[in-house]
Formats: sequence, C-alpha cells, structure tokens
Amino acid sequence: MHGEDTSDHPSMTEPAPSTFLGLPRLDELPRPPHVAFLGVPYGRPYRGLGPELPSATAPAALRAASLAFQPYYRNVDVDFGGDLFAGREVLLADAGDVRLVPGDHTGNLERITTVVRTLLRAGTVPIVLGGDHAVTVPVLQAYAEQTGLCIVQIDAHLDWRDEVDGIREGFSSPMRRASELSSVHAMVQIGLRGAGSGREGEFAAARTWGSVLVPARTVHREGIEWVLDRLPQASAYYVTLDADGIDPGIMPGVNAPAPGGLTYWQVFDLLCGIAHRGQIVGFDLTELAPARDPSGVTMAHAVRILLVLIGALAHAGQFG
Repeated sequence: MHGEDTSDHPSMTEPAPSTFLGLPRLDELPRPPHVAFLGVPYGRPYRGLGPELPSATAPAALRAASLAFQPYYRNVDVDFGGDLFAGREVLLADAGDVRLVPGDHTGNLERITTVVRTLLRAGTVPIVLGGDHAVTVPVLQAYAEQTGLCIVQIDAHLDWRDEVDGIREGFSSPMRRASELSSVHAMVQIGLRGAGSGREGEFAAARTWGSVLVPARTVHREGIEWVLDRLPQASAYYVTLDADGIDPGIMPGVNAPAPGGLTYWQVFDLLCGIAHRGQIVGFDLTELAPARDPSGVTMAHAVRILLVLIGALAHAGQFG
C-alpha cells in the first residue's frame, strides 16, 4: 500500500476475487486514492454462537452486489441532483480484505489496525466492509493520531457492554471501547430502539460519559435536522453504521432485525448533513447477513448507502 513501508507485513491484505464496483485494486494505482474499500470479514464470537458469524461473508456479498451498479453509478444521480462526484475528480480503489488468521483474535485486531492506519497515513478515507460490529474496535484504534474525533453510530443497539463471557472487544462493546480512546471526545448514537440494546447500567454509563442518545422514534418524530442540531462539534467525524439501524422492512438481511428503524432518506440526509458540518474521516458498515437476504434487496440497499456516503463527501467539498 502507499504511504507506509509495508515490507514487514507484506501479506496484511489479500485481493478479493472481484473488486467493489469493478474498481482498480489499491496497488494498481499510481497514487493513493481519496477513498478505499477495505473488507474486514471479522467477528468475535461469544460462547454458543459458533466460529462463523453470519456477517463473515458480507464483504464478498457487497462486492458482488455492487457490480450491478457498475455500468451506471456515474450517470445523473437524481438524489444528488446531478453528478455523484459533484464534478470533482474522485479516485476510488479496492484495498482487498485484511488477511485474518482463524482463532488469533489478538493478532487479527492488530492486523486490522495496521492496515487502516496505513490507509490513513496515505491520506485515504477508509470505507470498511464488515464483519460484525466488533470490527469497529480495531478500526478506531488506527485513529490514535487524530484528535477531537466524534463517533456517529447508526444502530438499534447501544453497544456499551463492558464484557460478555470475558470478551471486551466483541460486537456488544464497540462504543464502550471507543469511549476509552484518547482520540474520541464525543459520540452520538442514533436509531436506538426495542429491548436488548443494553441494561440500565450501560445506559447510565453512556450518558455519564456524555454520549448523545437519539432513539429511532425521536428521529421519526423530530426529523433529521433536529438530530443534526444536536451533533457535537468536532474536528472530524467517524461514522459507524450497523445495518440493523435501518428498518428491516427495507433492509431485512441483518444479524438482529428490529422494527422501527431509520429509512433510506433519513440515512441519506444524515450522511449529507454530517459531511456539511465537518470532515468525515472514516466509515464502517457492519452486521449484514447475506444468507438472510435471498431477494438481494439488503445488499442493493447497502451498496447504495455506500455510494451516498461518497456523494455526500464529494458534494461537501471533502475531495480536491
């Protein structure tokens, strides 16, 4: 990869059989891209869940689904009122998948962090294709050189457990772990709903730390502008989107579907609003379950959201 000597870890990533949108691979470009898609098919299972979680196949499924968009994603984009890239030159690439070793959880965390840090030091915005929400923990650790970071989480669940079965880096804990990083100074959690999101102590801990909690019902009642008005000011934003944050009526193929989630337009306006308020320095999409998506509508929706993110960054002037 560009921007950092990778001679000590030449096999940190492996190329995917097909790239996202048919894009060039990272090592095929003469210079670092503005954005790179990075697959992280990682999960940290708890006892009883088995070694393979449903999201392990999501990066490959997202790449396959994206090829249906390849012929026309640069046509007039009605949602953006014109060119997706806002007339700018935006260089995109596929960085492949982080090479993971089954059972080596500590080593896998380090590998993920190393690859993301390499992209950041090259000036590239990583778009991470998870994996379950445990992916976010090592990804955020790569932002140690960033200061004043605000985490924007779109999710049905609080994800503030300190540990589950002795595991502190699992998919129930990413926001708790994020709150412990020196680079993170603010957090807003959007789309919370239903039971099972957290216990009373976890909600109290999140509020005490200073996280802004926005239930999905509040989003539906008050609107996205109301939410954006409560977005903490920050030098940079990192967005983590758990796919169950979106309503399962339009995105059913997720690990933990919960009724009443956000709509496409709410996510669209939220991403555009964040990009116009500050620099988005990273994004991850987690908790997709391709085996639960026989119609393909979930993957199509997910690909479109990733394109919306790029469009939001371009139209906010974050490229060039």
